[in-house]
Amino acid sequence: MERIAPTTAHALAGAFALEMWGGATFDVAMRFLHEDPWDRLDRLRALVPNIPFQMLLRGANAVGYTSYPDNVVYEFCKQARAHGVDVFRVFDSLNYVENLKLGIDAVRQANGVVEATVCYTGDVTNPARHPKYTLEYYLDIVDELVALDIHILGIKDMAGLLKPRAARLLIGAIRERHPDLPIHVHTHDTAGAGVASMIACVEAGADIIDLAVDSMSGVTSQPCMGAVVSALEGSEYDTGIPPETVHTLNAYWEQTRLLYSCFDPGVKAADTSVYAHEMPGGQYTNLLFQAQSLGLGSRWKDVKAAYAEANRICGDLVKVTPSSKVVGDMAQFMVSNHLSGDDVLERAATLSFPRSVVEFFQGYLGQPVGGFPEELRAAIVRDAPRIDGRPGAALAPLDFDQLRRDLEDKWGPGSIRDVDLLSAALYPAVFDEFQAVRQKYGNLSLIPTPLFLSPLDINEEIQVQLDVGKRLIIRYVALGPLQTDTARRDVYFELNGEPRVATVDDASVKPEVVARARADPADKGQLGAPMSGAVVEVKVAVGDSVAAGQAVCILSAMKMETVVGAPAAGVVKSLDVAVGDNLGTGDLICSIASE
Repeated sequence: MERIAPTTAHALAGAFALEMWGGATFDVAMRFLHEDPWDRLDRLRALVPNIPFQMLLRGANAVGYTSYPDNVVYEFCKQARAHGVDVFRVFDSLNYVENLKLGIDAVRQANGVVEATVCYTGDVTNPARHPKYTLEYYLDIVDELVALDIHILGIKDMAGLLKPRAARLLIGAIRERHPDLPIHVHTHDTAGAGVASMIACVEAGADIIDLAVDSMSGVTSQPCMGAVVSALEGSEYDTGIPPETVHTLNAYWEQTRLLYSCFDPGVKAADTSVYAHEMPGGQYTNLLFQAQSLGLGSRWKDVKAAYAEANRICGDLVKVTPSSKVVGDMAQFMVSNHLSGDDVLERAATLSFPRSVVEFFQGYLGQPVGGFPEELRAAIVRDAPRIDGRPGAALAPLDFDQLRRDLEDKWGPGSIRDVDLLSAALYPAVFDEFQAVRQKYGNLSLIPTPLFLSPLDINEEIQVQLDVGKRLIIRYVALGPLQTDTARRDVYFELNGEPRVATVDDASVKPEVVARARADPADKGQLGAPMSGAVVEVKVAVGDSVAAGQAVCILSAMKMETVVGAPAAGVVKSLDVAVGDNLGTGDLICSIASE
């Protein structure tokens, strides 16, 4: 990104904005790349001073997956603005206006551009199929947002459901009602109709549309920039960006994408079944990877069908992070446990649902359009507390001073910046892991991409630019034998011509896999894992009395946590898991004897 940034600053000088943080990018930078998202923002801002930067703000959820205290959202917007974000696309995963109001006010206080956003789902040309999401519904929300004195209206079509005819109807109606309101439309191209839909939006009165460079566009990404720029060239809607400029950027990204080909999910073509399951583009490939990781890769068709069923029984939700995670987790839970939607409705009082599902029905994300399906809500929430208003209003302000003291106790005095406090507040576990990696390995963002992804060959040499005028020349010489007692090896290399040796863990050495006991389905006192995952918390001990449905442990798999409840009331006779254990579906967790 840094290498192409100066060229981008010149080539796209007439663009409305470049998106910096969208979807899960803040989380992914720390979790998978071990890079600081604030540093990335600073470095790109220095290289692109002339184009506004935009980001997604999940209303009261900031850039996280749950609700946070109000002061966290306000401080996040303040710091994001100070580090270079200009335009904040504020949305809520349920179109819950109370959550939107908080995000809008936080951006306004940070002196950012407020782009208040309506998430699009359903089909305004076919209200019989989605009776909640009619044209009047969207116009009413737009009116509410305009009354809040916003700068720009955003339409976020996260699943690519906005067909060309629907685009003309929706955008045309908004433009007629609000002739001076700037309108910004975002879509995904999962079904293959994205280019046509964006051109329809332009013709109906949209001012700004989101596109992706050709080689990074299409399917679950945004529509193709080169196609739209070329299609509009010479018309009254000419973008002013020469097609040759797009070609230049595309050539760079075409080669760069090859470096990450091992992570390509293999989605080769459009998928019009999105109009049935309505899975957001940002979730589609993630859910596919999660399904493969959970052993459900061969049942991807079933996962998509279950997604539609999960959405139905949850009440037909607006589906975008984090509400889409609720539906996705429910879908994978259903497929893993061979449950239909009707099975879930019938057995909800006895099932161990993913934590995201339980918290949604508790009200931690806000209030869905038309309210919750109350019978299902009662069965899932049970005795847990409920929130019937804006979730953040009930949360105590975060004590940033205490958080700083806690983090500096862990990572060293003076090691925590103001922005680190926000990273830790939003993603405590991910931030801890990021800090541990940073302390062990240093700033990994300086390493060339191929080396980050795969090791050097013997006698291969690389250069690492630490700073202006400070460059390391590293040559890999040899690998020492495995130290069987510690699973470590010595690595021999030259640093700027001087011999060096470092002792490293050999991650290729796998511990012996111990066969785990399996729960007997015929024994109602034996609790088996409802799905594959790692044990992250154990909530009972041998000898404890438990009620039916009481939490026994928490499993985590691919960012999906499942609270596993006792199958019956009684006393814990045996506990067969510990924190850190990796379980397969059906592995024995505990045995309970009736009192």
